[in-house]
Amino acid sequence: MLKNINAFQEFNESRFVRTNLFQEGTTTAFMLNLLPGQSVPPHPHPNAHVYLYVVEGEGSFIIDEEELSVSEKDVVHCADRQMLAIENTGVEPLSIFVVLAKS
Repeated sequence: MLKNINAFQEFNESRFVRTNLFQEGTTTAFMLNLLPGQSVPPHPHPNAHVYLYVVEGEGSFIIDEEELSVSEKDVVHCADRQMLAIENTGVEPLSIFVVLAKS
């Protein structure tokens, strides 16, 4: 099945937007879209690995206590039980392609 990421870059003035692209078994692929200043609060993904690809924009990922500055084309891995938070620290929208693989 073919999908174009541009069709899943949806934004909302009041909060970040998560839009599913694919789900197969225990793996889900989705888009996270954040306007400047929006954030995803710290949360774990027990028994899962999370892979995040920055499609466009820039921001900050905090994994446990480590803050990572990210921008377009960066890829980040978040392992089982690590706390993950995301913030759009830029002036443009931030779009992230995420694969969540549960074990």
